Amino acid sequence: MQRIMKGARVTAAVVCSLAAMAGMSACGRTEGGDAKGNGSAVASIDSKPAKGDLTLWAMGAEGEKLPELVKDFEKENPDVHVKVTSIPWASAHDKFQTAIAAGNGPDLAQMANTWMADFGNAFSTVPGNLSMDDMASGPVQGGKVGGKQLGVPWYIDTRVLYYRTDLARQAGWDHAPRTWDELSAMGEDMKRLEGTDFGLYLNPAGTDNFIADLPFAFSAGASLTDKSGRKWTLNTPEMRKAITYTSNLFKDGIADVNADTSAGANMAAFASGKTPMMLEGPTAIGQVEQVGGPGMKNKFTTAPLPKGDKGSVSYSGGSDMVVFKDSKSQDAAWKMVKWMSRPETQAKWYKLSTDLPASSKAWEDPELKEDDKLTAFATQMKSMKTTPSVTTWAQVNASGDKIMEQINKGAISVDKGLEQLQSEAESAGMGN
Repeated sequence: MQRIMKGARVTAAVVCSLAAMAGMSACGRTEGGDAKGNGSAVASIDSKPAKGDLTLWAMGAEGEKLPELVKDFEKENPDVHVKVTSIPWASAHDKFQTAIAAGNGPDLAQMANTWMADFGNAFSTVPGNLSMDDMASGPVQGGKVGGKQLGVPWYIDTRVLYYRTDLARQAGWDHAPRTWDELSAMGEDMKRLEGTDFGLYLNPAGTDNFIADLPFAFSAGASLTDKSGRKWTLNTPEMRKAITYTSNLFKDGIADVNADTSAGANMAAFASGKTPMMLEGPTAIGQVEQVGGPGMKNKFTTAPLPKGDKGSVSYSGGSDMVVFKDSKSQDAAWKMVKWMSRPETQAKWYKLSTDLPASSKAWEDPELKEDDKLTAFATQMKSMKTTPSVTTWAQVNASGDKIMEQINKGAISVDKGLEQLQSEAESAGMGN
């Protein structure tokens, strides 16, 4: 996904599932192909330069900025030409769905990690010698569907704590909150400051407010499914502990249960000092500095999420790179994916896009390594979990949004809400 908070649409998951049940190979795609890799799987990537024409689809800002990066790949591989098609995020899911059904999709594409299961039948398996040992386990796991590695992490998005250091000092704090108890205490202290309304921004309602709670759930030791991945486990003691904590943040007035949830509202409240803590991703660094104006850069920093019973565990978002089964240029496509996975390529991509590298070696680049606001992200990336790669996740996530909003606003209890969420998840099933 382009940012963490983008989810897959239920309709596409249903269409693909029905197509598979009807016997449509790869949801409209065909297997086939010749021995040269035209439409056939690539078991191993050789060292020869890539050749031929490639079509690459990418979304949003990534699609707009990728052509600049692609020039380097074409320089290294003079007999290849890459056409990048930029697609708005709002229409991307439907465009993939339509293209896959018609069998006329791209050779390779950026794929939101929450969409991997929706379209997994259309993707080729990652070649065995495309190593991902340099990448965090959470994102790598997110590229698996049905036990097969279908995606290669391209960039990572995760949540860390942002806090106003200037206001923290005024409230008597010289360090970031390290535990949930400290987060609550710091929030209480900071909201008492003049000009401050609340201590922490936490999404109380609407789209993706359930995902906003997942870092707390993961840090408490909760898992969304059992170890087999065949059963939803949303009503557990660990999940109840996390949701009790987050809902109490609203109940106690540390977070605003009626907060503005429109795009950028949390950053405006953060920059103004009205809400001096929030959980956000890497792009917020530049956005806060822009909203806050001169001097804002020195008034805030980032820190790993406060620890729960199982430590500090954040949500793993971002996008994978995938190659389509019916591509007639799979060999060249996988060579490009491998090139995009190089540490030096990923470091350059960060400089073009501010997307966090999936490669840990890319973080040795001075521009990343010496940025103190990125240190928390480098630490947090070592401890992340992703959502299940199942076609029903969007449906379950939507149920979570509705139920968490009811819990946050005191309409239902935590116990009743999680019981209902578990029931709705079981009704949705696991998409298999």
